[in-house]
Amino acid sequence: MIASITEARFPALGTTAVVLVADPDADLSAALAAVRAEVAAVDVACSRFRADSELSRLNAAGGATATASAVLLDALQVALRAAQITDGIVDPTVGTALRVLGYDRDFASVQPAGAPLRVTLGAVPGWRAISIDRAAATVRVPAGVTLDLGATAKARCADRAAQAAAAAARCGALVSLGGDIAVAGAAPAGGWLVRVTDRHDAGDEAAGQTVAIARGGLATSGTAARRWQRGGQDLHHIVDPATGASAASPWRTVSVAAASCVDANTASTAAIILGEHAPEWLESHHLAARLVAEDGEIVRTAGWPAERS
Repeated sequence: MIASITEARFPALGTTAVVLVADPDADLSAALAAVRAEVAAVDVACSRFRADSELSRLNAAGGATATASAVLLDALQVALRAAQITDGIVDPTVGTALRVLGYDRDFASVQPAGAPLRVTLGAVPGWRAISIDRAAATVRVPAGVTLDLGATAKARCADRAAQAAAAAARCGALVSLGGDIAVAGAAPAGGWLVRVTDRHDAGDEAAGQTVAIARGGLATSGTAARRWQRGGQDLHHIVDPATGASAASPWRTVSVAAASCVDANTASTAAIILGEHAPEWLESHHLAARLVAEDGEIVRTAGWPAERS
């Protein structure tokens, strides 16, 4: 939950968008319209659950080269950058693995329990299989490879939306898309207050920590919210590219602050997959993070503030 200054909310990308502006006299409606436009553009370009989206058509192209809009090209390049800087830990070619595991539709429609998995899981194809020609505005994905941009597209949208909202309102703005948070412009005195919890939609009374941010972005990834079962086996939406299975991780949630929301979400996702090696990896990249273990133990890295007693 986010401390409200001037606030608006609306359903977006299978979750909730929250828009805040720092000046109570600012044009919130203009900021809201700018955010809605960014969200709509990303949804039609990048959704894996819309049959009419560009991404769905690309995934169905059977290996043929396809044209792509500027929005999709940007999202794909951001996803490939995330894969490169994490050495493939965050990989957009996990789409087939997610479908096999049961995450084949908007999460609200995923059956919470089902029959056992009767497939052999394996490593995903790998991000290097994707070919982008920015000059020609074309993309090629090999036949049989399904892309999922869940680790980066929503966070990138938050970054773009915050910039658009700040420009429209002519003051500082914060945008949260399901807990992927980006800020732009001048922050209010003391920074934007953000409640970090296991779930972005938890109330202020939920266990967690309130922190202040003034620039960049903050994101939380975890295994607590988007969970389901197949044959009594607990599954979640963060796939380990090395196995094609839901990542086995000691962390319930990982929250990261970074220069942008997409960098924060890339790092928090990578940390879940890295498991016990995550704190060392985050420290090596100078990323302030709060990691919550399954038993509730909290580990902090790179200057994340201690909680007040």
